[in-house]
Amino acid sequence: MRVLLVAFASLLALVGCEQSRQQVHLSGPTMGTSYNIKYISQDGLPSSDVVQAEVDRLLEEVNDQMSTYRPDSELSLFNQSTDLEPFEVSPQTALVVKEAIRLNGLTQGALDVTVGPLVNLWGFGPEARRDKVPSEEKLAARKAMTGIEHLSTEGNFIRKDIPDLYVDLSTIAKGWGVDVLAEYLNELGVADYMVEVGGEMRLKGLNRESIPWRIAIEKPTAEERSIQEIIEPGDMAVATSGDYRNYFERNGVRYSHIIDPQTGMPINNRVVSVTVIHPSSMTADGLATGLMVMGEEAGMAVAELENIPAMMIIKTDEGFVERVSSAYKSYQN
Repeated sequence: MRVLLVAFASLLALVGCEQSRQQVHLSGPTMGTSYNIKYISQDGLPSSDVVQAEVDRLLEEVNDQMSTYRPDSELSLFNQSTDLEPFEVSPQTALVVKEAIRLNGLTQGALDVTVGPLVNLWGFGPEARRDKVPSEEKLAARKAMTGIEHLSTEGNFIRKDIPDLYVDLSTIAKGWGVDVLAEYLNELGVADYMVEVGGEMRLKGLNRESIPWRIAIEKPTAEERSIQEIIEPGDMAVATSGDYRNYFERNGVRYSHIIDPQTGMPINNRVVSVTVIHPSSMTADGLATGLMVMGEEAGMAVAELENIPAMMIIKTDEGFVERVSSAYKSYQN
């Protein structure tokens, strides 16, 4: 589950309501979650009904391409196939898989979209069985079915070199959906917007009060919803990965939905959430998960090396501690 990000129209009543620009708000269900779009009305745009119809169509297209919950999606058909020959997919699916492979290298293997069999084994995927902790034998069998090195792309083809390889793009597909919608609004000429799908966001321009969009990042607590901090990302995307709501407990041990590809086990470090800022929501989405898997020291080292704006919230005996990369500091208020 992604941490909820909330767009603030304004933190202070700087202008009267009569001076506010007209804002259009569209929302609906998608990808097992919801989307929200806010944009400022301007001359020459289609009606909001026309925009929403196209938004819904575009999101359905993403689901038809990359959902693991739809048995006839492109990705599901690839996963069901045991053929080792190149498998043709849409240019969009090929692009997302290619980016996932790139991010795997950047995060030193931490982001791995082939861990689907392990996610399912632990009860966090389409199989949805959180009845018990899997045995070492089952864990080893599923782990043998994974590995990004078994996945490749060439043009509009993706290929596996082991028959049981299973690709799950859930760590990056919501971000891709945000990018698809943002690019549609760009094509329409929309100057000011906020697009959000399942907590992943992309922003452009100014809000209805003609000030930059401000984003509230949620504190990583399951008991209540409160604000950790507020940032001003500008014309960027924001994604947050957290493990404090999607988990299960057995015999006093908490098991996160985020899987470490190296161990095949849920992650076991002190990082409870990671927020990343990037021009692409897809890339921010994948990086947030990858850095979280890496943990505090290794993840922050990569963020510094690659100049990634990233914030980690770390659980300590004294409470939560915030740690940010150098590139992130300019976005803090």
